[in-house]
Amino acid sequence: MGSHRRLAPSGPDRGAVAAVGLLSAAAAVLAAVPAAAAPHDDSRRDRRAEVDRLYTEAERATEAYNRAGERTRALRAEIGTAQDRIARDQERVNTLRDGLGSLAGAQYRSGGIDPSLELLLSAHPDDYLDRASVLDRIEGRSAGRLTELRGALRELAQERAEAARRLGELERGRRTVAAHKKTVERKLAAARRLLNSLPEDDRAGFGRASRSGRAGLAGPEGPAASGRAAAAVAAARSALGRPYVWGANGPGGFDCSGLMQWSYARAGVGLPRTSQAQRYAGRRVPLSEARPGDLVAYRDDASHIGMYVGGGRVIHAPYPGAAVRYDPVGMMPVSSVTRV
Repeated sequence: MGSHRRLAPSGPDRGAVAAVGLLSAAAAVLAAVPAAAAPHDDSRRDRRAEVDRLYTEAERATEAYNRAGERTRALRAEIGTAQDRIARDQERVNTLRDGLGSLAGAQYRSGGIDPSLELLLSAHPDDYLDRASVLDRIEGRSAGRLTELRGALRELAQERAEAARRLGELERGRRTVAAHKKTVERKLAAARRLLNSLPEDDRAGFGRASRSGRAGLAGPEGPAASGRAAAAVAAARSALGRPYVWGANGPGGFDCSGLMQWSYARAGVGLPRTSQAQRYAGRRVPLSEARPGDLVAYRDDASHIGMYVGGGRVIHAPYPGAAVRYDPVGMMPVSSVTRV
């Protein structure tokens, strides 16, 4: 019987299998390259988010600075009024004192001896009685003026105490303003350093309109609700391109609430200085009914504000380094819409 050898099974040889294994390993390595870059991308995203957080905190501190500054200005005006009133009351006290002094002198000169004895010794009793009647009137006026003087002195002391209290409050306000200013400057400096550490394309593309709000939110169309609202929109549009300057309300630069205050002032309407106060400066309306000129406040604390101009857009002063511009109304979470 002849011997027979079993044939090897057909299929790739071991060299081919090894080559396929190498190619698979190489593909796995190539596929892993984006995954290796992910931490770097995450770092860039984290830095952008941190820049945005610092700008948000700086904006809140800016509004606190504006609020403290507004209170300080009001206190200065109140103190000036109080000082004018104190000066007038001091003049009144001085006049009363002079009058009492004159009355006392006249009384002393006319009443040097006992009245009954003077009547007996008088060569002209009728003249004496006339003088006595005048003296009684003098004494009555003296008592009345003395009461008036005492009241005036009490009022003067109270006004001086109130003025001293307000001066103390003014000094505390100055310290508060200075503290908020330092906070703003510190936050902005940190944001600038972080922003400068990003690649150039990231710096160029940085914007707050891409944040957690609904940037694509459609807004209503329609005319301004009033002539003054239309005038305010025109004023805000005239400020397009001017720089954000924290604590400023124009005309060369603006922060967010400063732009709203300046724009409505051009329309003859006085608004409060801060975004938190501006959201209460009129009637609330739903966003779905917004009209050009309405004020759109953002975040729960209303720390940012813009002006609706129609077509789903607002004009606002965004943040340091950015100019007054248009952005989608849904760039951040909307907290209220106010019709002035």
